[in-house]
Amino acid sequence: MRFVTFEQSGHRHAGVVINDQIVSLESAGFPDLLSLLQGGTEAFRKVETFIAKAPFTITLASVKLCAPIPDPPKILCMGLNYRDHAAEAKLEIPQCPVIFAKYTNTVIGSGDKIVLPKNSRKPDYEAEFGFVIGKRARHVQGEDWRQYVFGYMNCNDVSARDVQTAVSQWTMGKNFDTFAPMGPYLVSADEIEDPHNLNISLTLNGETMQSSNTRELIFKIPETIAFLSSVMTLEPGDVVFTGTPAGVGFSHRPDRKSVV
Repeated sequence: MRFVTFEQSGHRHAGVVINDQIVSLESAGFPDLLSLLQGGTEAFRKVETFIAKAPFTITLASVKLCAPIPDPPKILCMGLNYRDHAAEAKLEIPQCPVIFAKYTNTVIGSGDKIVLPKNSRKPDYEAEFGFVIGKRARHVQGEDWRQYVFGYMNCNDVSARDVQTAVSQWTMGKNFDTFAPMGPYLVSADEIEDPHNLNISLTLNGETMQSSNTRELIFKIPETIAFLSSVMTLEPGDVVFTGTPAGVGFSHRPDRKSVV
């Protein structure tokens, strides 16, 4: 299923997209997607039954799509997780996952405008494949990873390179308002047989700037969940950005900004 958060008459709702229509999940007892994720397998099955006999739908074109999870409990991001991106950044291939965080002030929908900060002259884009945790996780074994992934979505780890590289930690350069576009869809895990064989690309003004495949990830989802859950408890609704391939703005000559 393709899950969305949509805005209608000033209110946000959770829904499922079927062709060019949306079935609202409010009548099924889910005011938002986070409540659905927290309900686990039972909630997912309830949604399947509900949409099969939904009495009405909403035209997709008539609503505004927001980030699928507008207020995720955590946004955890992986750095240097494609070999070619580490090479273009002139950095060593990491021996351990490189993790940093984004905060909820960064979250916007995929069609919303990214606001360029006044105090940065080097904004940049990073196309990323994201996954969403669907079950509380602590000390997970890598082979059990599928039990904990609810679904997948597109993400953009927008970055202010001059702020990012001014200090030893990346946090400030990654957390300007609007710096985490997500969506528009959260695709349930049962729809994707192998998340490690998906094309990933970014187009800027009609020109393809990034083009790769998730098979090139250094640390794939099993290792990522095992590592993260060895440090912290992962909760339903947590979003994980898995890293970006080569072709980010600073690698081009002249530098290419995320928004022109």
